Order: sequence, then C-alpha cells, then structure tokens
Amino acid sequence: MRKKRILTGDRPTGPLHLGHYVGSLKNRVMLQQTYEQFIMIADVQALTDNFENPQKVRDNVLQVALDYLAVGIDPTQSTLFIQSLIPALYELTVYYLNLVTWNRLKHNPTVKQEIVQKGYGESVSAGFMVYPVSQAADITAFKAELVPVGEDQLPMIEQANEIVRHFNRIYKKEVLVESEALIPKFARLPGTDGKAKMSKSIGNCIYLSDSADTISKKVKGMYTDPQHLRVEDPGKVEGNPVFTYLDAFDPDAQAVEALKEHYQRGGLGDSVVKKRLNEVLQTFLEPIRKRREELAQDPSHVMFLLLQGTERAREAANQTLQEVRQAMCLNY
Repeated sequence: MRKKRILTGDRPTGPLHLGHYVGSLKNRVMLQQTYEQFIMIADVQALTDNFENPQKVRDNVLQVALDYLAVGIDPTQSTLFIQSLIPALYELTVYYLNLVTWNRLKHNPTVKQEIVQKGYGESVSAGFMVYPVSQAADITAFKAELVPVGEDQLPMIEQANEIVRHFNRIYKKEVLVESEALIPKFARLPGTDGKAKMSKSIGNCIYLSDSADTISKKVKGMYTDPQHLRVEDPGKVEGNPVFTYLDAFDPDAQAVEALKEHYQRGGLGDSVVKKRLNEVLQTFLEPIRKRREELAQDPSHVMFLLLQGTERAREAANQTLQEVRQAMCLNY
C-alpha cells in the first residue's frame, strides 16, 4: 500500500528558528518514518516579497538545508528539493490561473492579512496575489494528501482544494487530489519580545544556529509579565513567552507546572525562570548546532543531497503534469 504523501517546506529568507521547529520541523522528523514526505525549499515563493534581493534568497537555500539536516531530517527518507528547479510547478500554475477568479484571490483572508502586514496597499505585485495558485500547484504536483500548516494558512489549503474540485469537474477525471491541513500542537511560538509571532523580519527569534552566548542573551532579554515588578508579586503565566517556550521544550512537564504555580502565587523571580529556560534551550540546541557546524564544512555535499532530492521531486511532478495535460487534451 502506498504511503500517504505530505508536502511541507519553508521560504529561504534566513536560517530557521525555534518557531519553525515547534511548528513543523519536529513533526517532519517524526512523519518521515510513516509518510512519503516532500520538503520544499520555496525559493520562488520567497521572491514574491524579496524580488529585489535574489542573492539573499539564493544564499539562504543552503542555510535552510543545513537546518533541515541538523534537526534530523533524513534525505533518504524525505525528499528535499528546490522549488525553482521543478518547471512543472510553473506550468501547472498557468493552467490553474484559469480556474480561479481575481475576485476570489483578492478575498483570500491569508493574502489580505499579509498585504496589510507588509504595507503593500495598491502596489501589491501580481506575483504576490497569485501566490495561492502557485501553492496549489506545489501541493497538487505531488498529490499531497496532508499539508502541515498553521491556522492562518487554512484559507490557502481551502483555495487549493477549490482548484482541485474545479479541475476534476471540468475535465471529468479525478486527476488531482484534495489535501488536508495538519495543524501542529504548537502551531507557532511568540517572539522573544512578546509579539504574537516569532518573525525573522521583526528580529524577535532564537535561531537553531545561534551560539550559546547569543541564546543566553536573548533569553535574558525576553518579555515576561510587565506587571511582575517584584519577586514577591504574583505573576501571569498566560501570554508569558518564557513559560510558552518551557511548555514547548522542557521535557520535565511536572517541573514546569511547579514553576507556573510558584510564579502565579508570587515569590519566584523572572531571572530564575529564565535561567531554567536557558538551560533547557542550551541542552536542546547544542547537538543541533554541532551537527550543523559539521555539515557546513562541506556545503557541496549538502547541495548534492538537495539536487538528488530535486531530481526525485521533478519525476513526481512531471508525472502529475502529464496526467493534467492528458485531461486537458494537451498531450500532443
């Protein structure tokens, strides 16, 4: 029996951080054992808002690959590939553009939110607007049945499924496969500054590649409860990033609960809780960082692994493209 397929990936706009780990990387390491997993380094998607700085995107392809391998993603079990090297994705995007209206794209909640966040206004590019269609091509090219995403990306999955249903109905053949969103337990981590999301553009991240000293400094500077001014004061756990990170990374759940209770009744300083978090993160990240440093000594081998995976991904996408062309009477 064929394993269910998963498509996941990241935009190479910088090295990956703890938010990526809890939101996707941890699951990918586990899922590769039981699923056929395609992991895309989405360099073309990254260009939708980095088109003026392509070198940044190119340089970070290797950085993202290093993070993947360092956390335990196995290129013999998961197919790692570079998006721009799969021509079938762009041909599928062109075909799918005829299956969705401009009005539907404008009202995609995820796209609308990102336009506001990035301050594009009326100057938003067409490439950015059709990003949901490009994502539908990515998903359907590999006939992915599961797509790990955060809740904010659910509208993108629904739009992809709309395109699948529309295509299959028009051409009277079940060529494309609908996908299901797989939402992780920790879909996202707050930033170290207390903002809702850890974001590279804001600079509130702890990266998988950060040095021990950098991690220590970032933890010491983390946002906590602004009303917790004295050690003896009761503090709030909800909305406190330090405790959110402990929930995500501390293997001793009972100890974390004891810290929470102590903090809430008063008598526990922020520095004590941050010390605990620093110890937990140092223990967690040290082997990842060492593995990453070893891999970085031979970047050509890392790129070789990526190109091997890209060839496998190209074969899978080309198979879907042939079926699409046949359904559309374009198999000349």
